Amino acid sequence: MSQTNARAQTSAWSGLRRRKPVTRARCVRRVYLAAKRSVDLVLAALALVVLIPLMALVALLVRLTSPGPAVFRQLRVGRDGRLFTMLKFRTMTSGCSDDLHRDYVRQLLSNDAPPSAASGGLYKLGNDPRWTPIGRFLRRTSIDELPQLFNVLRGDMSLVGPRPVLPWESKLLQDRYADRFNVSQGMTGLWQTSGRSALTMRQALDLDLAYVARCGMLLDLRILLKTVLVVLRPEDAE
Repeated sequence: MSQTNARAQTSAWSGLRRRKPVTRARCVRRVYLAAKRSVDLVLAALALVVLIPLMALVALLVRLTSPGPAVFRQLRVGRDGRLFTMLKFRTMTSGCSDDLHRDYVRQLLSNDAPPSAASGGLYKLGNDPRWTPIGRFLRRTSIDELPQLFNVLRGDMSLVGPRPVLPWESKLLQDRYADRFNVSQGMTGLWQTSGRSALTMRQALDLDLAYVARCGMLLDLRILLKTVLVVLRPEDAE
């Protein structure tokens, strides 16, 4: 064997030795991620088929009750810190400032207190003057989030996962919450189905970490089923 071939073979074997061993845990995680993506695609597609007439009606009502586009596009932080454009039905007047929301989030993080009775819940202001005529209803029923099904189909989000935060919100989070970005961000999650109106923001973030540590198909399916109950009976989320 020539010296050149010997060096090439040695280099190839050293590259193989540097590869991470395929452990049982890694195999299980790969299977879970593949199954999770398959469930996301199937359920999101089926939901869109069923809900397209409702979404078309909502889009029309948004346009008729306030000037501006029916769908609101906003940058959010996704898995591994990647930015993506999240879709929602517009619930606020077009072009309004987000100063009220920024102040509200900073207050919740600094005070470590649950939202007040007048609040719309975590991340939501109660009696927000920026709401459109039907904005409050869309938010209370979570209908405003239906366009995120397209984000799920595109792979930007998952049906279940931590809430996708805004870029400026991510900068306010403590370093210990970095693990929440190790998974795809979701339309619903553990804190949304665990008494969201009574939680402090830190408790909600801790539940995001708990989800990342425990995530699996059984937990995902349980969260999805509970989300349906919360949407049908909003008092269950209180």
